[in-house]
Amino acid sequence: MNAKIYKIGVDAGSTTAKIAVTDNFSQLVHTDYMRHNMQIYETVKTLLRSVASVTGNASVALTVTGSAGMGICENTGIPFIQELIAATEVVRNLYPQVRTLMDIGGEDSKMIFFSENRIPDIRMNGSCAGGTGAFIDQMATLLNVETADMSILAAHHRQIYPIASRCGVFAKTDVQNLISRKIPKEDIAASVFHSVAVQCLNTLARGYDVQPKVMFIGGPFTFLPELITSFVKILNISPEDIVRAGHPEVIPALGAALSCKDDAVVPLPQLLATIEEKSKRVTATSHRLQPLFRSNDEWERWQTEHTPVAVKRASLPEYGGEDCYVGIDSGSTTTKIVALGEDGSLLFNFYRNNEGQPVEVAHAGLQQFRNEANMAGKALVIRRSIVTGYGEDLIRAAFDIDGGVVETIAHYAGARHVDPGVTFILDIGGQDMKAIFIRDGAIQRIELNESCSSGCGSFIETFGRNLGMTVQEFACKSCRATAPCDLGTRCTVFMNSKVKQSLRENASVEDIAAGLSYSVIKNALIKVLNVTDTDDLGDRLSVQGGTFRNPSVRRALELLSGKPVIMTDIPELMGAYGAAVIAMEQVQDGNERMTHRDRSPVRPSA
Repeated sequence: MNAKIYKIGVDAGSTTAKIAVTDNFSQLVHTDYMRHNMQIYETVKTLLRSVASVTGNASVALTVTGSAGMGICENTGIPFIQELIAATEVVRNLYPQVRTLMDIGGEDSKMIFFSENRIPDIRMNGSCAGGTGAFIDQMATLLNVETADMSILAAHHRQIYPIASRCGVFAKTDVQNLISRKIPKEDIAASVFHSVAVQCLNTLARGYDVQPKVMFIGGPFTFLPELITSFVKILNISPEDIVRAGHPEVIPALGAALSCKDDAVVPLPQLLATIEEKSKRVTATSHRLQPLFRSNDEWERWQTEHTPVAVKRASLPEYGGEDCYVGIDSGSTTTKIVALGEDGSLLFNFYRNNEGQPVEVAHAGLQQFRNEANMAGKALVIRRSIVTGYGEDLIRAAFDIDGGVVETIAHYAGARHVDPGVTFILDIGGQDMKAIFIRDGAIQRIELNESCSSGCGSFIETFGRNLGMTVQEFACKSCRATAPCDLGTRCTVFMNSKVKQSLRENASVEDIAAGLSYSVIKNALIKVLNVTDTDDLGDRLSVQGGTFRNPSVRRALELLSGKPVIMTDIPELMGAYGAAVIAMEQVQDGNERMTHRDRSPVRPSA
């Protein structure tokens, strides 16, 4: 009788790693699934150690697949199989009745059509990450629910609303609109799934008829069963037309296991030792950039010399005036409120995530202002109020705000108030980007991002999360990098292909993080602004938006532009600050339309 051999397949994907173990009879005996947070080698080693209780002292053979798995194979000599080929082998050997295979992963989606006497027709998303697991994760974050809860919500929906399943960040505009309209989360979750199904079928099928039987595989289909329901409804197929695989989340890993060769077996401890040794090898690469800081001393000196400019402040108890001016920036995801005194000093500021309720959050901020004024014993009067941002019309109507102003003008007013000689303003928010060119004290031109969200705050946040770090940790890592990776300028999600290439070269997390900071600025200067000559920026650069609280991003702009950069100590509040400045200047110039001497800080219409 042949000695027992276990065959192992590992699928190292874009966001998760999966393992499947089969015995001598090709029976699946063990599976596992976990997020790798881009710690590829450590996660693979953890998965392999977990099978020791199953394999014991038996010999094992290993084959790796997945978008992040090739680097492991190149460094270790372990066999590699392309994930689509692996999935195809599973269908041919175990599920020959399948005619259409639909696979959604963390950052990609795939469709394979099987037919008699023909090679499989393989389709894969190529230029947009809409309709993938990452897209669903982003929508869950916007709804303030766990991704798994999306399926529970969707199961109880009553109506489907249109959502454009394009770039995940820009689709937030559609979802934010539904949230503002008080559409139930159940309906929004189901609408997200519907949009994913439409996006995948339109992108991948491209006119090809989806033939039963159909099998759905991948983590999103496994853990979000209502996603399958959405596909079934659009395809107009019956439950009998679906082939339900056991452990659909590990199908490519199972295919990798089935492809293992009997003559490539080694003891499991030896396999682990090989991976441990080879994982320390760093592949030489020329695709590196100048370090943000050449030494720790330079980093510490820069922090001292580039302290943000402190705006003028006054505490409420010490404020001697009676009037104040309020600016509100109602953004797509956050609300910012600023109150200035008669001399322009900052009396109060507020910043909070909207959580889908912009009016309620604005009310909470204004109420907080009233409470703090009362506690300070001040009977302040809002002389004039101005609102800007995505929710300008809504907030203006809800609170009887005196006036509204375009966001870019508010940001310009704030920057000009701090630095009258400013020549260029770059504002990078969570979902958008604005650039203002100023000549001779007047706005020369304004540029906005319109078709891509890469380079915005969500860009950094997404990658930081994928690396298992907070934004603050991410920033710290970036500043200590010695050889930042050149990751180029691409779609937020598809830039992961560059990240994976860097991981294959064993680049450090620090070098990847610093490379992403460079990419934020490159996206701004190259893709959005099309800047070919940095002299067009002038000599006094001002940056705004919470993204620039990350010092590595600010430093990248300095290095790429060759110019010093000024930032206040309230970069995320500059839209609201500028709105308050405009309100103050309108009153002082005698241009206000009305004065509210009889009104309290929070107006009762809320």
